[in-house]
Amino acid sequence: MKQEVAAALIVESQKILLGLRAPTRTSYPNVWDVFGGHIEAGEEPHQTLVRELQEELGITPRKWTFLETIVASIPEERGVQPYQLYLHLYLVTAWVGTPINQQIHEHASIQWFTLAQAVQLDLAHPTYPQIFAKYLTPTTLRSP
Repeated sequence: MKQEVAAALIVESQKILLGLRAPTRTSYPNVWDVFGGHIEAGEEPHQTLVRELQEELGITPRKWTFLETIVASIPEERGVQPYQLYLHLYLVTAWVGTPINQQIHEHASIQWFTLAQAVQLDLAHPTYPQIFAKYLTPTTLRSP
């Protein structure tokens, strides 16, 4: 089985916005994660990105760049069948609105972190520290 997701590294002033996944989530409970969601039928990944950030955080991205697609084999867990995850990752550096946690059933909290803080967290994916380090550099980022 294959699942496709669009997700955002939301960055401002060299800090990244992450969400602590709710303890009731089937996949990856109680870990820090980027924001995004499943691509619906007929949607392009960038359309999913915009929709999910509006739903989850109440913001509309205005400047984003596609970074990479992370492919991961997800094992069976809590009765959920194993699948291939395709995570289409975008760097979001400008948006309209102020991020607020609009879906507390998905994220217990949201918070801004420096790179040094973020890589010390219990993260949803083992490649996140390397990805954060790659894209949270002054030469890569521009403040909105």
